[in-house]
Amino acid sequence: MLSPYINVEITNIFLEQFAHELASGVHAVMVWDQAGFHTGKALRIPENVSIIALPPYSPELNPMENLWHYLRSHHWSNRAFADYAALVSAAETAWKHSACNPDTIKSVCKALYTLAQ
Repeated sequence: MLSPYINVEITNIFLEQFAHELASGVHAVMVWDQAGFHTGKALRIPENVSIIALPPYSPELNPMENLWHYLRSHHWSNRAFADYAALVSAAETAWKHSACNPDTIKSVCKALYTLAQ
């Protein structure tokens, strides 16, 4: 889902669409940060979705942050887009090229965690 902005209303639309795409009987768990649009009082979490919130100010724990950095640095940096449609096209192309490639995702989103003894 692409949007020129993000807020709780857009997040609710995303969650509704995401939940609708899940197969019957499947329950998804999302791990995300505590951005305002992830925690607003108007946020509606579907019954087949659970949210695990990361601690505040901990982007290093969110592998998705690595993917956004990769997409920006490899596909969107140092470019000017003619208009919003061109930006959307570049986003779709980058997503298909990178995010739909399992090897890229494994490499970029890999996170090494250690547990304190």
